[in-house]
Amino acid sequence: MIFVNLPVADVAASRDFYSALGFTINEQFSDENTASVVISDAIVAMIMNKTRFADFTKKQIVDAHSSTEVINALGVESRDEVDRLADAALAAGATVGNDTQDHGFMYGRSFDDLDGHRWELVWMDPSAIG
Repeated sequence: MIFVNLPVADVAASRDFYSALGFTINEQFSDENTASVVISDAIVAMIMNKTRFADFTKKQIVDAHSSTEVINALGVESRDEVDRLADAALAAGATVGNDTQDHGFMYGRSFDDLDGHRWELVWMDPSAIG
């Protein structure tokens, strides 16, 4: 499994944002400072207010609205799923990341979430892999 840990300004708003994309919240690992966002059986985003996030690092926390530390890319099952997730993110308050990429065998869109974290959604034609 991979756990992506992200600092957020407002845990409740971020919970609503990620829920609007169709992801679920694991309440067992969530509280007023943290929410466990289940993206898949193998991927969980742990969103934390900045005070809680700071408990895990001695480094300065990056402002994702002005700097990029990481780009989170999610492989999805179809072009339609890329569009569904990107459109849901934009409707829930995200902003467009990069331009849509359409190479025929590979299709992707990206968005910046409420806190500026970059997410890329990518579909690749299985027959073109391998």
